[in-house]
Amino acid sequence: MNKNHFLEDKQLLSAIRIADKNAYAFLFKKYYPILCAYGNKFIELKDAEEIVQDVMLWLWENRTTLQIETSLSQYLFRSVYHRAMNRLESKQAQNRADTLFYEQMQEMLQDTDYYQIEELTKRIKEAIDKLPESYRESFVMHRFQNMSYKEIGTQLGISHKTVDYRIQQALKLLRIELKDYLPIILPFLMY
Repeated sequence: MNKNHFLEDKQLLSAIRIADKNAYAFLFKKYYPILCAYGNKFIELKDAEEIVQDVMLWLWENRTTLQIETSLSQYLFRSVYHRAMNRLESKQAQNRADTLFYEQMQEMLQDTDYYQIEELTKRIKEAIDKLPESYRESFVMHRFQNMSYKEIGTQLGISHKTVDYRIQQALKLLRIELKDYLPIILPFLMY
């Protein structure tokens, strides 16, 4: 940094300390574009612009108590750098929080699905248990033991047409009993 630049910054800072708005406007115009470009190396331009505006505003608001150990230029760049790093860290923390929230929601949805399936299984079992015994017996043998009408008829000593009738009646009763769950279990209740 050349000596004139350093002296110019010292004079600007002295003028700003006594609330010289023209000096502040000059300082703002001098540093704003380069500080934004510098901040944009680390974060998005809109965020960098916001940070630079905050730094400049903070400089004005704290002009009377401001203690700068280095040059004004170094102070401004360091301020932008630290705020950019804080913003970056904050965004990363937000991304981690968003990811955690998403994972927890997925877990909750999976748990919900599990509980819905558990509830549905319970309701289906209850509905099957309510069937008249002859309907239930034929239905269970066909749907859960994969027996044909002929096999069921032979085992129970009835015609396959009687087996067909019992299963049809069981399906009708189940559709009525499980009407709230039909969209989910319709394939199960199809003939």
